[in-house]
Amino acid sequence: MQFGYTIIYVPDVLASVAFFEKAFGLQRRFVHESGYAEMDTGATALAFATHELGGSNLPNGYVKASESAVPLGMEIALVTEQVADAHAKAVAAGAVSLKEPVVKPWGQTVSYVRCPDGTLVELCSPMTA
Repeated sequence: MQFGYTIIYVPDVLASVAFFEKAFGLQRRFVHESGYAEMDTGATALAFATHELGGSNLPNGYVKASESAVPLGMEIALVTEQVADAHAKAVAAGAVSLKEPVVKPWGQTVSYVRCPDGTLVELCSPMTA
């Protein structure tokens, strides 16, 4: 078994792709007219798909992060040496700051933002051994 990708169902795939490009400096790897796109994030892709596609995959429904008053109980984490700068850049691009950067007891710096599509993103420094 191998972790392949994470798909986030969103109202507007191209808007989410553009936000992740602007806020986090990621680049689009693949965009399909069916309502699906992938970001270039290394070996494991971050993907976006429309709620319509999500509905066809999950006919009994799901909680839409874009419509939830609070973040879903899951996050994606983006690793950077410059957490404070990344946090500020994401907020300037339209994210909501949920928690300013803090240093955890194990030495990692961590912050949280919520994207316009509802996605919860942890910005964190690399873990050190």
